[in-house]
Amino acid sequence: MIPPSFDYTRPSSVEEAVRALSEGGEDAKVLAGGQSLLPLLRLRLAFPELVVDVGRVPGLTGVREEGETLVVGALTTHHDVIRDPLVRRHAGLLAAATAGVGDPAVRHRGTVGGSLAHADPAGDLPAVVLALDAELIATGPGGRRAIPAREFFVDYLQTALEPDELLVEIRIPKADGWGFHYEKFHRVAQSWAIVGVAALVRRDDGHIAEARVGLTNMGSTPLRASATEEALTGSADGPAVARAAESAADGTQPSRDLSGSPEYRAHLARVLTRRAVLTAAGMG
Repeated sequence: MIPPSFDYTRPSSVEEAVRALSEGGEDAKVLAGGQSLLPLLRLRLAFPELVVDVGRVPGLTGVREEGETLVVGALTTHHDVIRDPLVRRHAGLLAAATAGVGDPAVRHRGTVGGSLAHADPAGDLPAVVLALDAELIATGPGGRRAIPAREFFVDYLQTALEPDELLVEIRIPKADGWGFHYEKFHRVAQSWAIVGVAALVRRDDGHIAEARVGLTNMGSTPLRASATEEALTGSADGPAVARAAESAADGTQPSRDLSGSPEYRAHLARVLTRRAVLTAAGMG
């Protein structure tokens, strides 16, 4: 299908991009890798009057360290995130989950910032940055501001970004020494997750000292399975993990569609949480 007509601009700096977004207001859309926006345009599910192409804005790609924090530029592609040695060493969960995004063509073009700003609850990365306790950095006319991941995702395809703000980087506390695993259930390799679980586990003296569990596609936003996280503390074996995983779907509101009912998704959340935590904890 042919997209509706729109004006197009390609800024050469963050400042120019912010200015264009400010002038365009709510009728402007950001184009990064294009893997989220272009399908919406082709299907006429989005009708922007202005598309702001930030794909060549300098300074928004790459990964660097700042003390105990890993900083990922918003325009860093999935392909580069997967292969970056700093990500592999300090945020392995991000690399592992990103490796399952789409197909190779999508991973070479799509960007981590674009995926997060799109805020699809069926996307893999939103639940991952929740589990990693990341901060998302936005730049607007008033300067930079940090948005905790738990406050970034507001509703279905909606974030805390203002219309004149641009997501510029993701700041992730290093998770050295934590076990991790991303488990998702989908019909074919390139499809969205029917349900996904991002698990981070820190063990001490044979017991789980701390756990974080992010849920994909269990509501209108990514979610943390807080009841399960609490129940996992002190767990030392598979049966204890299985008992904690039984509360993974508590407080969630999964949707009903052709891929499954809410009850089916709740069942998947419990099963996948058990699998993900056991693997992350080295008990699988």
